[in-house]
Amino acid sequence: QKAGYDCVGATMRLYEAQSNEGKAVKDAEAVARHFGIPFHAYDYRDDFKDEVICRFINTYIEGGTPNPCVECNHYMKFGRLMDKMREEGCDYVVTGHYVRVEFDEERHLYLLKKGHDESKDQSYVLYNLTQEQLAHCKFPLGEYSKDEIRDIAEKLGLLNAKKKDSQDICFVPDGDYAAFIENYTGQSFEEGNFVNREGKVLGRHKGMIRYTIGQRKGLGLALQEPMYVYEKRMDTNEVVLCRNEELFSTVLEAEDVNWIIEPEQGKTVHCKAKARYKQKEADAAVECLGEGRVKVTFTEPQRGITTGQSVVFYDGDTVLGGGRIL
Repeated sequence: QKAGYDCVGATMRLYEAQSNEGKAVKDAEAVARHFGIPFHAYDYRDDFKDEVICRFINTYIEGGTPNPCVECNHYMKFGRLMDKMREEGCDYVVTGHYVRVEFDEERHLYLLKKGHDESKDQSYVLYNLTQEQLAHCKFPLGEYSKDEIRDIAEKLGLLNAKKKDSQDICFVPDGDYAAFIENYTGQSFEEGNFVNREGKVLGRHKGMIRYTIGQRKGLGLALQEPMYVYEKRMDTNEVVLCRNEELFSTVLEAEDVNWIIEPEQGKTVHCKAKARYKQKEADAAVECLGEGRVKVTFTEPQRGITTGQSVVFYDGDTVLGGGRIL
């Protein structure tokens, strides 16, 4: 608004059961009113169920660990909301993600860059953005730290200036994914054996969906040494445990890869990569296998590479692309 744009406030209703979404919509509407701009709340609950919740549940049931924030950004914020942008005759979708977009005149490409506040950077969950989408996105928060944004909001008299950061997945506010899946599907998941890598039974687990690769807490076992989830064998209903050092590997394969900056055909891309949101980037070689698949080889072994999570490729602070780990 300060830069001279005609602004329209928009909030998506995605999931209301057990969440604070109703209050969030009211807060957003109050902010729009504060600035004297029109406000719309779009009901996308059915789309959210199909595109985010069902994928989340299916990934867990198939033995992976999903990343619903990646799916929500891909299908909802920069899918449905961008469709609505065109419908409303607007030019940009403007969101509060901590990232930046720059245009590279030389290569005639839009670049997705990390937010200046590295502790809040959200570039990992936006690797699916296309050139067309980046041309119609603005991320004003990317230039600031979270504290600076809170100060600006306070000076402007916004009621949500001190609102707490949301940490959990919006549709599982208590963090109990297994209970959510069981309630949502009406399915219960059978107990089975914890085994070590040699197949020795170590105890009983409470159903596959309660565990993820690298997990140590909540196993409910009294063991002689710390043990971690190594893999989930869906065919035998076994959760395999291992020592910490056995969780490290150097190679992964990923599918549904989106390149923001397309690599030269047949060339291996040498870059930094990370296989989890909170992981540090590490040196890697990315080999394109065709049909949207890549093989990623890290120089140093990485801990707890997990099916269903995303691997994202970087050149400095620029996102090259990413994909879903197979």
